[in-house]
Amino acid sequence: MLKRFSSVFALLFAITLTVSCASKKTTADANAGANGAEAGKMDANVASQDMAFDSTGSDSGKINGLHTVHFDYDSATLSTETRKELSENADWIKANPKVTVQIEGHCDSRGSVEYNLALGERRAKAVKNYMVSLGLDTKRMTIISYGEEKPVATGDNEEAYAKNRRANFVPLAQ
Repeated sequence: MLKRFSSVFALLFAITLTVSCASKKTTADANAGANGAEAGKMDANVASQDMAFDSTGSDSGKINGLHTVHFDYDSATLSTETRKELSENADWIKANPKVTVQIEGHCDSRGSVEYNLALGERRAKAVKNYMVSLGLDTKRMTIISYGEEKPVATGDNEEAYAKNRRANFVPLAQ
């Protein structure tokens, strides 16, 4: 009798454990599915648009009127040349009302990861703030910092460093 009770108890415990784990997994899967559906919807939305521009953004050099802007070492200050290029970028964004632009802040490989992420964010914010001062709606622009993670030039020399200290403009369909 005790052996039979032990077997029934073990079976009930196993069923309870299985149901409990399955319900947690189902909840996690449902959340992942919802997030995946959202992400898929956003991707499908972008994919359904006839984008006549390179997905790497202004770094590609293939989007006429949209320029990557560069910064001095350890700086998020906009130079006179940078402001001129940003004015042209503002004109491009105004001429493409169905596009949201992601402004990516980048750094060279010097400095810690944390420092470069913060500097990249300051650069992207400085660019966005200037674009807003030119009359662009803040909702048409997003910012992100990649720090030193996405270099366009390799090498440990001033030429490569200068190319990597930048803000890249990536058009996204709304």
